Amino acid sequence: MSIEERPHDDDSRFQHELHHLPPVVVPGYVVANPGPLGLSAFALTTFVLSLHNAGAGVPASGPSNVVTGLALFYGGLVQLLAGMWEFRTGNTFGATAFSSYGAFWLSYATILIPWSGIAEAYEKAADDVLARSLTIYLISWAIFTAFMLIASHRSSVGMVLLFFCLFITFVLLAAAEYNASITTKIAGGSFGVITAAVAWYNALSGLLTKESSYFQLPVGALN
Repeated sequence: MSIEERPHDDDSRFQHELHHLPPVVVPGYVVANPGPLGLSAFALTTFVLSLHNAGAGVPASGPSNVVTGLALFYGGLVQLLAGMWEFRTGNTFGATAFSSYGAFWLSYATILIPWSGIAEAYEKAADDVLARSLTIYLISWAIFTAFMLIASHRSSVGMVLLFFCLFITFVLLAAAEYNASITTKIAGGSFGVITAAVAWYNALSGLLTKESSYFQLPVGALN
């Protein structure tokens, strides 16, 4: 064998050995459960707004703009991010719920922000036009929540109860806007507080896992 042929033979031997090496295993990474975060963001923002709507320590007819920051960052942005991570875990239901209600809070906050021009656009309209528009807005979210309630029928009792209470909350708040009824608004706020409590319970049940807690909270699995 000539000297000129040896580099070629060595290269062929290297290529042969390279093709017969075992495949490289790339370690995967575990995505933490984004459910408790999304539920907590939803619960706290809902709780604060609902206390205002229920007239708990503040006039039910007064402003509730203190929720704007929460609606933008916690109920809105954080919940939206939780929804995106639910896509990564393969949970279509959780992704749809968190992404949608995160967008709800972002849109609600936008209505309250003066520079959005939304409230200003209604200043020259009749007194009840804004209320009618908010009625449509809230009823639309009630319809979507009804869809999510149906889709949750094989999840857990806790999740079904959450969407049921939220559906009632949206319906009552829509009725309050349409009828300019403070009493109905207080009822909607009260149901909102219950909704927040149920959401927090579901969030806590997701945090108290067998690996991290000495006890767990039952949610009544339906699947």
